[in-house]
Amino acid sequence: MKIAVLFPGQGSQYLGMGMAFAEKDAACAALLQKAEEISGQPLAQLIADGPMEKLTENAVLQPAVTAVNLICWEMTKRLLPIADIHCFAGHSLGEYSALCAAGALSLDDAFRLVSKRGQLMEREGRANPGSMRAALGLPLAKIEEIIAAYHGGGVVCAANHNTAEQIVISGDFAALDAVGEAISQAGGKVIALNVSCANHSPLLAGAVPEFAKALAAATFRQSIIPVYLNVTAAPESKPQAIRAIMERQIVSMVRWKDSIEAMLTASVDTFIEVGPKTVLKGMMKKLIPKSQKVTVLQVDSPETLVACRDLTA
Repeated sequence: MKIAVLFPGQGSQYLGMGMAFAEKDAACAALLQKAEEISGQPLAQLIADGPMEKLTENAVLQPAVTAVNLICWEMTKRLLPIADIHCFAGHSLGEYSALCAAGALSLDDAFRLVSKRGQLMEREGRANPGSMRAALGLPLAKIEEIIAAYHGGGVVCAANHNTAEQIVISGDFAALDAVGEAISQAGGKVIALNVSCANHSPLLAGAVPEFAKALAAATFRQSIIPVYLNVTAAPESKPQAIRAIMERQIVSMVRWKDSIEAMLTASVDTFIEVGPKTVLKGMMKKLIPKSQKVTVLQVDSPETLVACRDLTA
């Protein structure tokens, strides 16, 4: 068995996420408390009761999702033989959970970084309003062709390459409207995403210099197990390389399709999404060749944890 542990990012949040673990396990409760202390946000209250509008703000959501990811990992790792874990990966924000789980970042530094990242992205999002939309049914090359043909005002780019025909575009509203219409006319389907700014686009470039300082202040260690990084779609474990790549992550494309395909090429046969919802698990249906036998699981509750227990029984 060769396991890849995957952590979701923004867009996977829901009210009550992770609370079944946090309310019953002391280590999980301590994780959530630490995230609250470092972020300065009442995360437990907002996760339990909302409102969702507040939970979705970057400054709240980023430490909240990271806390829930790591709470779910705390429960999952007790069941998995470390020798069977081939790699970690995280989708966008989830990359910080992956780096922490792999031993490249301490828990404190992980929470400090996602809290700062959330604050800076929230600031830049307010200064440069925008959003993200999923484009379904067309390949990346066609989406990039449509974007290149757009000569109107504003900013728009391909932000996430999730599957062969699920591309997320990011930018300001006018440019998203125009490019979205062109995508629809070309036979694609466009769906608005529940995010508060134009992640992984030039609209957030103002966050990069200050976040680079936060990364410089954090301690990166040689990771125990490699992490496949979004920017390169390749495994990395060296501290300085990880730090340099993470400086670019906020404004770079998430190469998720390439990352999963690289793991499959490396003979990974079991993927476990650890964190709220099943967004990444759902993508796997489009990423795994039908001829390849692969197990895909997800853990965010005591019920879904059972399948992991059965895997290692």
